[in-house]
Amino acid sequence: MLEVKLHDIGEGMTEGEIIHYLVKVGDSVKTDQPLVEVQTDKMVAELTSPCSGVVKKIIIDAGETVRVGTSLIYIEADESIKMEQKTSPEMKQDVKKEAFSPVMLKEKNMALTFNRVLAAPFTRKIARDNNINIEDVPASDPSGRVTEEDVYRFLKGQQPETQKESVVAVQKEAITLETPDEIPFKGIRKKIAEKMTKSLFTIPHVTHFDEVNMTNLFRMREELKASGESVSVSAFLIKALVISLKDFPIFNAELDEDNSRILLKKNYHIGIATNTDSGLIVPVLHDADKKSIKNIHAEVKGLTERAIAGKMQPFEMQNSTFTVSNVGPLGSTGATPIINYPETALIAFHKTKKQPIVNERDEIVIGHIMTLSMAFDHRVADGATAVAFTNRFASLIEHPHKLMMEMI
Repeated sequence: MLEVKLHDIGEGMTEGEIIHYLVKVGDSVKTDQPLVEVQTDKMVAELTSPCSGVVKKIIIDAGETVRVGTSLIYIEADESIKMEQKTSPEMKQDVKKEAFSPVMLKEKNMALTFNRVLAAPFTRKIARDNNINIEDVPASDPSGRVTEEDVYRFLKGQQPETQKESVVAVQKEAITLETPDEIPFKGIRKKIAEKMTKSLFTIPHVTHFDEVNMTNLFRMREELKASGESVSVSAFLIKALVISLKDFPIFNAELDEDNSRILLKKNYHIGIATNTDSGLIVPVLHDADKKSIKNIHAEVKGLTERAIAGKMQPFEMQNSTFTVSNVGPLGSTGATPIINYPETALIAFHKTKKQPIVNERDEIVIGHIMTLSMAFDHRVADGATAVAFTNRFASLIEHPHKLMMEMI
């Protein structure tokens, strides 16, 4: 009998919530077949079977949170594995060790071998509580992601004709009769809260606001687009940031209080704050200084799509040295962002507006002005240095030819 245990599928993971079992007692399973969905502090992952066999016992109920190393399922291996174990005691020992090997299980579990419906854990819970197969629910989102509204819409569609009411009547009934929904405060949401609290109560935050004239960059982007090269604004912003960080390495640093030192990082791993149904995810663009603007565009697009779909790999969210939050497309005009601990600074890009500006010839023209806010650790850097840093960044963006020169 082989045990399937909860193992560490992410950096420093200590516990996980059992979201949903994909098999039941008596089911035949194959090697690498997904067995159970687990919510960690960063993602929803599937644990797969280490062998072919039959599920004999499910030990932990769905909804419970357990520590790493806890046994979840017993599987009786099929006859071929049993025969191998009987014929070779050494092989039996090796198979058992392999079944418990965290490295092997991690490699297996990172590959999701089955295409399953995209849906947040809370959405899946609503479906399960109403005895709905999530795979039967049509998705209204073009990406194929099933939302809470899709589940409720599907649920109402299952009611007999005599019970159906007008949309207005249903809304009124919901206001007067329905109890408030509850959102479990755990998983990614709880981890975000813990990390933000630690950051805010550990780091003396200072927020510096500035404006950047995006007019020339937009013009250059249009020229590139006309020639067949479509690159996002974010890619240019990240490239300019990396160049500025090299000039001001104090912001690509980490304070080591225990040893009374500031560590200036030699790698430039840029965290990309991304809003998802499960909460804020920060995928990391590793070695951004070694990538072209075109490559940055492609990699950031891929990272963002995987984060939204809940398909991030643990290594894709590790070792960031500086974080970027692009909230302008959401309509944000300003904020006081919280630093992604233990980093030294975070920069947020806000809404770009058309407004009158005075050009070099003292003419009033229409320009594209973006606001930014930069939060930094006042233990590590001072306000004057932060202003110099954003001035350097703004200069590269406002004069894109300087940005090109820095890459030669």
